[in-house]
Amino acid sequence: MGFEAGRWRSMGLTQHIAQDTTNSVAPAAAQAEVLALGELEVFPGAGLARVAGRPLMLSVREFGVLVALLRRAGRVVSREELYGEVWGASLRADDRSVDVYVHKLRVKLDVVLPGHRLIHTHFGFGYRV
Repeated sequence: MGFEAGRWRSMGLTQHIAQDTTNSVAPAAAQAEVLALGELEVFPGAGLARVAGRPLMLSVREFGVLVALLRRAGRVVSREELYGEVWGASLRADDRSVDVYVHKLRVKLDVVLPGHRLIHTHFGFGYRV
């Protein structure tokens, strides 16, 4: 099986895309995206996150927030943008869902990566990894 791989690095984030070039029937399905930040690896297509090779148990929303942030590594992502991508709707003014799930995600990441603050808050603007 032949693979073409491309990668780029930005702010410590590595994104890999591997495509099986022998499968011309479903090239999109043959792509496997991997988002990595330090010991954290996220496989969006498989719904899998690992830290140091061990699975990280996340809810669907936590996983969605993490993927959205990693895909935009190095830039501040607004609560509205995160909500739109993960929940698929517009954020209501009084909705704190994004903040709640960022907190839950931080707690889980702190357990497996103590001392590494991966998600940073930019008050009045949003979140950044």
